[in-house]
Amino acid sequence: MPLPIAPEGEELTVKKVLVDEKNKRHFENLGITIGAKLQVLSRVGGNVIVKVKDGRLALDRTLAMKILV
Repeated sequence: MPLPIAPEGEELTVKKVLVDEKNKRHFENLGITIGAKLQVLSRVGGNVIVKVKDGRLALDRTLAMKILV
């Protein structure tokens, strides 16, 4: 399921990242890789705030829809 419709507060595992190579490297630098553990902290209008490792990351709906958990 895409990240914006994932349940809040649960630990989720990234299954697939559907972006081009440039964005894939950017996501890898942020800690979003296949097998990474994420947690959706909040959702506003499709935009999400996720916990990745020890940090928080805000993603807009367009990018968040390309992360499947």
